[in-house]
Amino acid sequence: MKPSSVAGPLNGVTVLDLTRVLAGPYCAMVLADLGARVIKIEVPGTGDDSRQVGPFINGKSAYFMSINRGKESIALDLKAPADRAIFERLLARADVLLENYRGGTMEKLNYGFDVLHQRFPQLIYAACSGFGHSGPYKTRAAYDMVVQGMGGVMSLTGHSGGPPTRVGTSIGDLAAGLFTAIGINAALFERRATGQGRKIDVSMLDSQVAFLENAIARYAATGEVPGPLGARHSTITPFAAFSTKDGHIIIAAGNDGLFAALAKALGHPEWTTDPRFRTNPDRTAHHAELTAAMEAVLLTNITAHWLSVLDKASVPCGPINNVAQVLADPQVMSRNMVASAEDPVAGRITMAGNPIKLSGVPDPVERPYAPGLDEHRAAILAELDMLDRE
Repeated sequence: MKPSSVAGPLNGVTVLDLTRVLAGPYCAMVLADLGARVIKIEVPGTGDDSRQVGPFINGKSAYFMSINRGKESIALDLKAPADRAIFERLLARADVLLENYRGGTMEKLNYGFDVLHQRFPQLIYAACSGFGHSGPYKTRAAYDMVVQGMGGVMSLTGHSGGPPTRVGTSIGDLAAGLFTAIGINAALFERRATGQGRKIDVSMLDSQVAFLENAIARYAATGEVPGPLGARHSTITPFAAFSTKDGHIIIAAGNDGLFAALAKALGHPEWTTDPRFRTNPDRTAHHAELTAAMEAVLLTNITAHWLSVLDKASVPCGPINNVAQVLADPQVMSRNMVASAEDPVAGRITMAGNPIKLSGVPDPVERPYAPGLDEHRAAILAELDMLDRE
């Protein structure tokens, strides 16, 4: 298959992307940003569900465009014999098949891993689903909100006594997409030695459990079920959002040395000898008293002032930016994390850049646009015909 148009370490790798909505498409976009050629295979007529999700720019979904850049699109009905024949010609030349159907769906189409591995032993089969391909929930559907709730993350989010609160981005989908991308890269590395592909089975629920880190450690150590703490860390103090004269500031003094620097910068070096605040366990046990003492100082001036003071003292700190402020941040911009694409329908689109920076690999601000439904059908079929003749 022809090489990717984006330079990267995955140049020469072809991914067939059967996924829709977020987890799978996000995984495929990460691979495309790393140089893989991604051919998005969509349902004829409607395509990826996210094409119908707003907001829209000139009738094209900004949501879809933000996670499907740099891909090609061909519409295939995998129940129709003619389209199945095209799909199988693509499978014969692909390196990775990525799908995010419920468990058992691909088997009903006769495209489960066992069948495909017999026919295409080099093919890496990556499944990114709600609950995985084993266990009592394997045939159930899931969305981000479902696994945030089931996976425990929502029980840790928000303020004590408050209503259930979803994490502000779709970490249920994004975590699964990232874990799937890691699995695909591991399988590609292994295949260099064995020549054989293998199946990767990633569950959105599993990925949320993997993200519980400190919460599981606390439960294992104490037997107490963790709950929401607002912006405060459970075992590190001070590590939270604090009120200032005009808003809030994040301060993360993660060890005794940083706390000493913080106390000095705020004009209270005696805090380091106060029995309530001497060590991190002391500070955590008396977090309310420490917060009150710190905010008595912080409320005397604005956030920008304290950011300057604490930065000079080398105390980790930061503002709470809204999205507009993030996109205008000089550090974010200097790292090419504000990217854009010139879409033939929607015009210029702003999106997040690629956070994986690789030496010697270009990191362009200008990215390829997300495809229209079935946009590359003619080109892909012509390419297959040419390769068949060869």
